[in-house]
Amino acid sequence: MEGHRGWGPHKEPQNESISTRLNWLRAGVLGGNDGIVSTAALVLGVAGATTSSQAILIAGIAGMSSGALSMAAGEYVSVSTQRDTEQAALAYERRELAETPEEELDELAHMYEQRGLTTDLARQVAEQLTAKDALRAHAEVELRLDAGELTNPWLAAVTSLVAFALGAAIPLLAITLAPVDARVIATFLAVVCAVAATGALGARLGNARPLRAGLRSVMGGAVAMAATYGIGSLVGQTAGL
Repeated sequence: MEGHRGWGPHKEPQNESISTRLNWLRAGVLGGNDGIVSTAALVLGVAGATTSSQAILIAGIAGMSSGALSMAAGEYVSVSTQRDTEQAALAYERRELAETPEEELDELAHMYEQRGLTTDLARQVAEQLTAKDALRAHAEVELRLDAGELTNPWLAAVTSLVAFALGAAIPLLAITLAPVDARVIATFLAVVCAVAATGALGARLGNARPLRAGLRSVMGGAVAMAATYGIGSLVGQTAGL
């Protein structure tokens, strides 16, 4: 399908590097799942302590806002660190190419030879790639990097923020719109369906097993919700709420 642009089961991305796709995919899936589960756990914990719809709504909105911003900040810092490491590695490689070009050419030819090419063919490939773009050739083979497409911290941060907020909206809407006597079960069911879908979708896009990923997400979410609801109920009883 054109929308996937070559990314799907048993296919590899054609227009974007794998690292770039995995960057926003990881940020989006983790952000969405965190938004769903953490907000659900928060509102259910409050619901276990009090029946006040206003308190539950305020807690949910506060949790969604703080969680989305925290997730975005964390992704930005972590991916920025990764990008700095990549840039440092490229700078070191660039310096080696400038100072010892012949040794670097021999090294590149040797790496292609280790990959299965004959000595003569490996040398030809190394020479042609070096003539075209020596840094990119060494980065791809030696560093496993695309010198022209490093990880983007802003992309990861924005993806995480939006995904967390969208995920958090699911339990928040479920517990707000459902009748008081059914809001706990309604939120639980909504969250189970949501985390199963996001887990399976992430696995599908990443060429993993959707069922296993979906079940893993459901189990984690269910445990978190049950635990916080139980804690909230205990706190509510102790405090006489």
